[in-house]
Amino acid sequence: MMEVEEMTFEDSLKMLEQLVNELENGNLELDKALEIYEKAILLRDRCKKILDTCDRKVQMLIETSEGPKKEDFVIE
Repeated sequence: MMEVEEMTFEDSLKMLEQLVNELENGNLELDKALEIYEKAILLRDRCKKILDTCDRKVQMLIETSEGPKKEDFVIE
């Protein structure tokens, strides 16, 4: 299985939805439920990180007299 930090947004979201469904269905032992919950938190954070990066890229578009100008996005 791929590491969370290497997953695309779509893959992360799909796996997160699967894990949430497992938790909602119940019938899990406590240890297994905690393991799934921890993985879900990692996937949620991965999705948020990707969305935050995309949001910052969109905000980097600057309107000029010649039209939109995109500046390089640098993560600090």
